[in-house]
Amino acid sequence: MLSLDVKKELLNGTVIPAHPLALTENRQLDEASQRALTRYYIDAGVGGIAVGVHTTQFEIRDPNFNLYEKVLSLAMEEVEKANIADTFIKIAGICGRTEQAKREAEYAIETGYDLGLVSLGGLNDLTEEQLLTHIKRIADIIPVFGFYLQPLVGGRVLSYEFWKTFADIQNVYAVKIAPFNRYQAFDVVRAVCHSNRNEEIALYTGNDDNIVSDLLTTYQISVGDKKINKKIVGGLLGHWSVWTKRVVDIFKEIKAGQNKEFIPSDLLTLGQQITDANAAFFDPSHDFKGSIAGINEVLARQGLLKGNWCLLEKEKLSPNQMEEIDRVYEQYPHLHDDEFVKSNIEKWFA
Repeated sequence: MLSLDVKKELLNGTVIPAHPLALTENRQLDEASQRALTRYYIDAGVGGIAVGVHTTQFEIRDPNFNLYEKVLSLAMEEVEKANIADTFIKIAGICGRTEQAKREAEYAIETGYDLGLVSLGGLNDLTEEQLLTHIKRIADIIPVFGFYLQPLVGGRVLSYEFWKTFADIQNVYAVKIAPFNRYQAFDVVRAVCHSNRNEEIALYTGNDDNIVSDLLTTYQISVGDKKINKKIVGGLLGHWSVWTKRVVDIFKEIKAGQNKEFIPSDLLTLGQQITDANAAFFDPSHDFKGSIAGINEVLARQGLLKGNWCLLEKEKLSPNQMEEIDRVYEQYPHLHDDEFVKSNIEKWFA
């Protein structure tokens, strides 16, 4: 059962970075850097972390690497040592067929995680009804954070009816909306609003191409004779695993802007700058093939990782991606947090 403190923070909305994986040059776990990353996020002021998700690399589950339980444990150890507020949201990535997903959910809940971010990637042979049965079995073990993953990176298009039934499942408390498609994102919002549990479910953006606009939008959905207002209250994003101190600062500005009659135009301009930076990190021009290496490259430049290596050698920067990262670093100095990292990095590696 989700604690009241975590539930309140989740519904209020916060910054949740998707935690990367730190590796040595020979593609072994770099435990010191892995711990330093978690410390970095905590000190940057995030409201939670998501571990074992796409940015952590799905291959951590491969028996050849066998890192899933290790990386979840390391992050939890650092959270416990930090002695932070009970509102801090700890999310574990859950994926695979039902039996594997159940094992991951059981390990996550035993280790102290609050919610499971359930990826449906790799399950494209299942019907929507079978997917919902799969989710219900996971929800019997751990509170569920849903995930609408875009098709280009392993997801699939899911119907309004799917999301309406999903929202009705007890022990579902949030959805990460990440189809990178405005029409499909609206399906989720409308479906949640039509659920009797609409006040129990928090909407989070995973649309790295539209972060600020997602957060500034109030949806107004007609349900019977009522108008329901629903916001995307926070984000669970791979993009937020870099330049995270500035992310937290900007998120506070966005939250303040949500409550104004007129949205400050400078926030919309900032949003497009963030989207441009994300294009360099996430590599959409090559169908996101360099997305994890791109995130790792930014962290390596700051000294938080030793390099941009991924578990699989084929996972690497795309042609011209390094130059694009150079460009956005130079063009948007107000978006990075290099000084914050420089001032604290020795402490994080101590």
